[in-house]
Amino acid sequence: MKVLIACEFSGIVRDAFIARGHDAMSCDLLPTERQGPHYQGDIRNILHKYFDLIIAHVPCTRIANSGVRWLQERNLWEDMYAACEFFNLFQSLGKSGIKVGIENPIPHKYAVEYIGKYTQIIQPWMFGHGETKATCLWLYNLPKLIPTNIVEGREGRVWKITPGPERWKERSRTLTGLAKAMAEQWG
Repeated sequence: MKVLIACEFSGIVRDAFIARGHDAMSCDLLPTERQGPHYQGDIRNILHKYFDLIIAHVPCTRIANSGVRWLQERNLWEDMYAACEFFNLFQSLGKSGIKVGIENPIPHKYAVEYIGKYTQIIQPWMFGHGETKATCLWLYNLPKLIPTNIVEGREGRVWKITPGPERWKERSRTLTGLAKAMAEQWG
């Protein structure tokens, strides 16, 4: 299967699909952190190519409920509309018949007006990681993910990450258990 992992710099999800024998590549504005097939640049430059499956980790800064207070305080409404438009690009591909999974945190009510409600909420503890981080999936032509390894002793690690310029990278990295479940169940 030809798989595109959109907006992924880490290579974690891409590598999970490659390990299962798929022709997978990642794409991001940043270089990849792991050696492997990666297009560095705007995803819109390669969406004309054929892919059987697209998994999109759309930037969440202006869509996520955790940042809703900044919309009014810093007048970031135009940024939110642009983020929703980018998000909807992937939804339109899914509605056209391509298998598409879009991953994002819980969205705020203003974003939901433009991107719609998610199909499923998952947690890292459902896939072998002892932590909490609610993750929403918008699924098109794909089944809901089934938990593979439920873990006890859950902790909210992500929000405790030390502030700094690279904090967003650690917060946005997909955990290996979830990547493996995506590759096994959607590949």
